[in-house]
Amino acid sequence: MRTLVRLLRLTRPPLGRLALAVALGAAAVLTGVGLMTLAGYLISRCAEHPPVLSLTLAIVGVRAFGVTRPFARYAERLVSHDAALRVLARTRAVVVGLLAGRLPDRAGAGAGRHRHGDLMARLVGDVDATQDLFVRGLTPPLVALVSGAVSVAVAAVLLPEAGTILAAGLVVGGVVVPGLAALFGGRAGRRLAGTRAELTAELVELVGAAPELVVLGADGAAQARVERLDTQLQRLARRQALASGLVEGLSVLVAGGTAVAVLAVAAAAAAGGRLDRVLIAAVTLLALAAFEAVTPLPPAALTVRSTLESARRLLDVVEQPPPVRDPVAPAAQPAGIGSLAMAGVRLEPSDVGSWGLRGVDLVLAPGERVALVGPSGSGKSTIAELLVRFADPDGGRVTLADTDVRDLRQHDLRRQVVLDRQDAHLFATSVRENVRLARPDADDGEIETALRRAGLGDWITRLPDGLDTMVGEDGAAVSGGERRRLALARAFLTGADVLVLDEPTAHVDRATAAGLIDSVLSLDRGRAVLLITHRGDEAARADRVLRLRHGRVVSASIPQVAGELIPPG
Repeated sequence: MRTLVRLLRLTRPPLGRLALAVALGAAAVLTGVGLMTLAGYLISRCAEHPPVLSLTLAIVGVRAFGVTRPFARYAERLVSHDAALRVLARTRAVVVGLLAGRLPDRAGAGAGRHRHGDLMARLVGDVDATQDLFVRGLTPPLVALVSGAVSVAVAAVLLPEAGTILAAGLVVGGVVVPGLAALFGGRAGRRLAGTRAELTAELVELVGAAPELVVLGADGAAQARVERLDTQLQRLARRQALASGLVEGLSVLVAGGTAVAVLAVAAAAAAGGRLDRVLIAAVTLLALAAFEAVTPLPPAALTVRSTLESARRLLDVVEQPPPVRDPVAPAAQPAGIGSLAMAGVRLEPSDVGSWGLRGVDLVLAPGERVALVGPSGSGKSTIAELLVRFADPDGGRVTLADTDVRDLRQHDLRRQVVLDRQDAHLFATSVRENVRLARPDADDGEIETALRRAGLGDWITRLPDGLDTMVGEDGAAVSGGERRRLALARAFLTGADVLVLDEPTAHVDRATAAGLIDSVLSLDRGRAVLLITHRGDEAARADRVLRLRHGRVVSASIPQVAGELIPPG
């Protein structure tokens, strides 16, 4: 129940449309009940050869119910599916909006404790499953409640004993049988979503790492894991289908037994003179038709169980607190160019191989070029992410123009401070769109200037489609060095006052790296640069060099040999 409440709070379903869907669904069931009841009466009455005019009302009623029923059913499907699709669209928008603030977390990948395939299953399959909750999960019980109550009331008016038997049968068919369905199929339904997500994760990993797996001879083991999960998924699906089939058969048995019991008491009442004999068929067919209301309930019970499991997995992701929040009353964006600084910044390590940060002090003045060096895992990238507020420090302050960045809107901060990450993502679109992501209003001339500054001027002229060349999924159609420089071109295209460049020369040769550093150092002197690098010759060209050691920033002595790497420790 708690998961259902949390899901309803997240999706905010259109209650008016759902209420209309319930009303139309009940109307469809009740018109079917009315059709069967009047048809039974009409057939029995015709057997007595009455005057035709005495049958006019019954004939009109049968026609009215027969015409109204399909229209009511069609309208119910239209409204309920419209409501479900609205819920699905809203859920997708809400989930994407919530995750957007969680992506740059300290795991470096947003929701980093989930595998990519599992996360994809949660954000696609589990989101899509929410629509089933309203169409196949919650609407059928409400329809059954309304139409069942009316059917029992009509049967009780015609014959009290028939009303009692029908009520008992509907309770068994609408409560006991769905309960058994949930009991028998619930465990399989719960495991089904998790197994499907695990299989998706394995498939995504297998496809992405196929070359490495083949080279290392581990492809057979990976394939065996996929086949094992696929077999397990098939077994769970068969178990759930078996439970569904058994429960469906039980539903038919309950409906038939109830109809036979009603027929027996109706025949006895007619023999005793308490019921007109022409109403025997009417009461019996009424009872049989009333079970249309509870027939969807066993599948609905299975749907609710599996949907709530999907909802639990989805909520487990989206309800994680974001690493940073905008202030309720944000400070005004600093006017002009100011220093970006850290004062006594502390951050607990995120893994056992990290020192974390222990009282880091750093000042980047306007127009200054500062190099930050240190061994891998020392926290250089963590400092970069703190400067753009992908995370907040556990202690100390990060300031821009003497304003604590926690007092600024994240968007305002990142318009002035831009981070070019070492593992920057390329989208499966053209070169132009990948670079223009940094400034959507940039024209082709500005994009080409940024590409030339990033050392890609000759490369772009050799491409058959120029700026329209597609880079492939995650930059698969370009080399590692080209990928890195495309990301750097984005940073050059921004109008940010501060550029934080994390290993901008990774994956490029020494001569190209020297040209990139020339481009960085020749930027407008109004723009400050924090250069994170392992190369001593690159660091030596900065205005100042800082070394990160054991979670603290200290002065560094930089080797002057071209290309020499900064030694660890």
